[in-house]
Amino acid sequence: MMTTVSLSLPANPSPSDVVAHNLTEVRARIAAAAGRAGRDPASVTLVAVCKTVPLERLRGIDARGITDLGENRVQEAVAKIEALGATFQWHLIGHLQRNKARRAVELFDLIHSVDSLELAAALNRHAQSAGKRQRVLLQVNVSGEESKGGFSPGDVREAAGDLALLQFLQPEGLMTMAPLGADEHQLRAVFGSLRDLHGELADTFDRSTWRHLSMGMTDDFEIAIEEGATLVRIGRAIFGERPPAAAQR
Repeated sequence: MMTTVSLSLPANPSPSDVVAHNLTEVRARIAAAAGRAGRDPASVTLVAVCKTVPLERLRGIDARGITDLGENRVQEAVAKIEALGATFQWHLIGHLQRNKARRAVELFDLIHSVDSLELAAALNRHAQSAGKRQRVLLQVNVSGEESKGGFSPGDVREAAGDLALLQFLQPEGLMTMAPLGADEHQLRAVFGSLRDLHGELADTFDRSTWRHLSMGMTDDFEIAIEEGATLVRIGRAIFGERPPAAAQR
């Protein structure tokens, strides 16, 4: 179920005005979705996805209450993280190649897209070298689409056990992406399946650390929240449409 929130913008709004307006609408929709599910809106963290958003548009966004920023690509994140530093929690939400694992460990607080044991092992090595325990989520390909990475639902239980043995990783839950253009029934099936799988794993491992479900983006975050999401990854609804070339990445 979607909520329509309509708030007025000032005349001749600045880019900052537009972002502030959009954030107000998104937060209202998050609160409404949480309310429908009988949840506290504070249990949902908004990860503002800033891929292709210029650094200058991000300056001062912490004053709007944004605490978490998400990037799809390691190389695009470097300048932003170096400039804005510890102001935010930084999330890597896109596919991560093993040859960029070291840099990802250096830059990101939470990596959502651990989609293989080989990548997990590489992250563990680099986290050991960096003297940190890297927070990660396991990516699950619930829909079974060939175009998406991630563990199959049948494999993720064994993978979670293997990750628990890696001393320098801190698994904190699961992530998935719904099929593009999916209807509400399909979305609820995907998100509900991940929620149920997460519950099984939380019972097996430490529920206090297996606390996150990263699911839901601009087109489907309200349904994701109703189905249990704790992290929603929202870009376009906050920063506007991306350039066509960027949107294809």
